[in-house]
Amino acid sequence: QVHLVESGGGLVQAGGSLRLSCAASGRTISGNAMGWFRQAPGKGRELVSAMSRGDGSTYYKDSVKGRFTISRDNAKNTVYLQMNSLKPEDTAVYYCAVGRGSNWSYGFDSWGQGTQVTVSS
Repeated sequence: QVHLVESGGGLVQAGGSLRLSCAASGRTISGNAMGWFRQAPGKGRELVSAMSRGDGSTYYKDSVKGRFTISRDNAKNTVYLQMNSLKPEDTAVYYCAVGRGSNWSYGFDSWGQGTQVTVSS
């Protein structure tokens, strides 16, 4: 079983930056795709960004392209989400997730507890 713990969320003004971290324990995640989801109040959970293993291909939701960057440090068993030029509509609880396989398109089956990101206007 893998255990994921997100950190780095908080309150930031529009235009600011945050770096989310997701530390995994229990087993290595180096062979898995990883993703970041978010859920705003009253809305469903949506995939924001993901990274496959192998070819390292990435996915970004259209609204965050050019502002968010996903990365990973396999030595630390950790995944990051750098978020720049934040907007109030980015306000949500952000969750990291472990992919079912090496490609993010295979889906995800383990999530962390989430970290709150609030962007003030």
